[in-house]
Formats: sequence, structure tokens, C-alpha cells
Amino acid sequence: MKFNSSKYNEHWQDKKLDELGTFNRGKSKHRPRNDPALFVNGKYPLIQTGEVKAANLFIRSHTDKYNDFGLKQSKLWPKNTLVITIAANIAETALLGYPMCFPDSVVGFVADSDESSELFMHYVFTYIRRSIQNSASGSIQDNINIDYLTKLMFKIPEKFYQDKIAAVLFSIDQKIEINNRINAKLEAMAKTLYDYWFVQFDFPDENGKPYKSSGGKMVYSKELKREIPAVWEVKELHQIANITMGQSPEGSSYNEDGNGTVFFQGSTDFGIRFPNIRQYTTQPSRFAKAGDILLSVRAPVGTMNIADIDCCIGRGLAALKSKDGFDAYLFYVMDYFKRLFDRRNSEGTTFGSITKNDLFSLQVAYPDKLLLQAYDDVIAENNKLVLNNQKENQKLTALRDWLLPMLMNGQVQVTDSKQH
Repeated sequence: MKFNSSKYNEHWQDKKLDELGTFNRGKSKHRPRNDPALFVNGKYPLIQTGEVKAANLFIRSHTDKYNDFGLKQSKLWPKNTLVITIAANIAETALLGYPMCFPDSVVGFVADSDESSELFMHYVFTYIRRSIQNSASGSIQDNINIDYLTKLMFKIPEKFYQDKIAAVLFSIDQKIEINNRINAKLEAMAKTLYDYWFVQFDFPDENGKPYKSSGGKMVYSKELKREIPAVWEVKELHQIANITMGQSPEGSSYNEDGNGTVFFQGSTDFGIRFPNIRQYTTQPSRFAKAGDILLSVRAPVGTMNIADIDCCIGRGLAALKSKDGFDAYLFYVMDYFKRLFDRRNSEGTTFGSITKNDLFSLQVAYPDKLLLQAYDDVIAENNKLVLNNQKENQKLTALRDWLLPMLMNGQVQVTDSKQH
């Protein structure tokens, strides 16, 4: 079977994908895979299948890091390696933004530069992803292997024309990538301001000077085991946020055909901002509203996103909404807790989930509403820009996905601009 055979590309060559480069599985020999000894004081980036799926084109961030012992039982792959998932979220692909390790549930592809490129092969797999997933559906573990990948047949044009196809699609993905980077910088600014005001306690005092650095009165909190501003309170998370714990629908009510209610199960559906719609359910149970914070309560615990539509949430998620209307503040409160969770993991105190009781009882130093309003006023403008960029990305993604099959089967041809 050749996935892209058509009357428009009969002159292209029939090739197995391993004729275009080399496939090799990632390595993670040590058991158990979450052994803290692999991660303490880690410095070598490690990615998993979920991070491959969440990437648009390049993987430019990571959560876990191997130490020297971890690297010894794995392998560090070079920048621009194409990674392909073969278990869990199968046939998802992305390019490494910098050298990274990955487990044997991910395959690395390095192109023969005379035959193809990692970028073109990314679009090949984007084109055939659904077919691969359908062929694997119903197997014992819904996975594939290298032997399966290397035997896939495809109609392949000459290398110069591959590059033209990739350039058209990359121009769209590049704009998506730029928007994502802008959004990441906006969120970094919001995080920095949160740390300055609510962690270091150098928010503007009545004279506009940094509170703590200017001698503002501090008192010791027994609950938090640290000093906090004298007029602040210590509150548990359930006192400042309405929290809904997710619950997966019963039965086999899931589909990817748009039937029923949008359903999010866990952080594998998360992009940089706003979840990627992948599944629907005809038997929804627990709900989140548009604007709610979606929090992963399973590994990786604390990963967040924001629902931009009403949706059903499964057991891997919780939905949070500020009781006082300060959702921007609440988002970065949870981001701060995520950093604490990550620090525990890096120190070897790994955990795979957070219970309802533990989540509800998280404690935070809570300021007066004037300060919360001031923070939300600043961050609300950031969030508008983030939303606009994300909406543009949705349109660009739809354009790319419309062009992709027609470019890959030769129905639409790429010509040099000088020919027009």
C-alpha cells in the first residue's frame, strides 16, 4: 500500500521510508523507569511521548532531566532529529529543538541528506498519521515498531521538490512557532511579576516602593513556615478556588469524529495555551467551563492549560475557577505549585498523582483584593494577546492541514515565483 498514490504523482518514485534515512529506537534500559537515581541533579533533557504530541513542530521545552547515570543507560540525540512515537500517542512527530534523550517508546529518524530531510519526513508522517493510528487501533497495546515503520511505502518526489513542499508547509508552521514564542514570553513576564509580588513580597506599597525591600512589616506564618506580609492571610486552595475533580465517562463513549461533548483526559491534550481538541464523548460526566484552569492531577502533576470552550474532563484533570474573580492570579499560583512539584521530582521525591484532599489543602499566602486586582489588570492584557495569537494559530493550522494532502499527492504543485 502506498499512502499517497494518485494520478497526479505517477512520476514520483515508490520508496520504503527506510530508503530515505535511518530509524532507531530511543533508549531507557534501567528499571524502574522512574527510579530517582536517574534524575537527581539531572542535566540532560528527557522527553516522553506526551511532549512529542504537544509540540507543533519543534520540541523546545522539557520537564525531566537525566543525570550522568541516567544518560549512561540512554542516548542523547542531536538537534533536528525527527522523533516518532510508537506507543501511547502513536505516530506523533516533532523535531528536537536541542539535544535530548527519549525512551524506547519513541523512534528517532535521521535523514540521508541526499534522499530527504527530517522536515519533509515530519510532513510525511503528519499526512499518514491517522492511517497508522487506525491500523494499530484494536491491537493489544495500540502500538507499532521500527519494522512497521521501515516497510511503509510512499510516493516520493525528487529531493529538490521535497524541499519545495516542506518550505511551503514550514512557512505556515514557522508563523505558528513565532506566535507560540511570543505567547511563551508573555507568560514568562506574568510569571516574573508573580514571583516579584507574591513570592518575594516586593509588590508596590502605598508609596510605590517594593514592600519587603523597603521595610514593610512581615510576620512569621506557622502554616507556611516563612514570613509573609503582616496584613496577608494564609488560605487553603479550596477557600480561594472552586475545584471540580474530573471523572471519565463510562463505557466506550469516546470518538474523534466530533460526536458529543469535547473531552479532555489529561495533559497529553495540552499545547502551549488552550488544549488541542482530539476526543469527544457522548456520555459526559464532570464538566469544566470556558475560562477554567485545567490542572493535571496525574503525572506530570501540575501541568496546566485553560479551557477555551465548555468541555468534559476525565480523571486525569481538575478544573479550577477563582472564587473572587482573579483567575490570572490563580493561574500563576498553580504555576508556582507546579514548580514546587517539579523540584520535588528533581530531588528524587517522585509522585504520580495528587489526591483530592492534598489538592484542596494546598496553602497559599493570600493578599488584599486591591493588589490582586492590580495584578489581574496587568495580566489580562497579556492574556488578550495570547488569545489572539492562539486564534490565529488555529486558522493557520487549518490552512496547513488543508494544503498538506494536496501537496503530498501532487494535486497542488509548487512552482518558483519567477514563473508567475
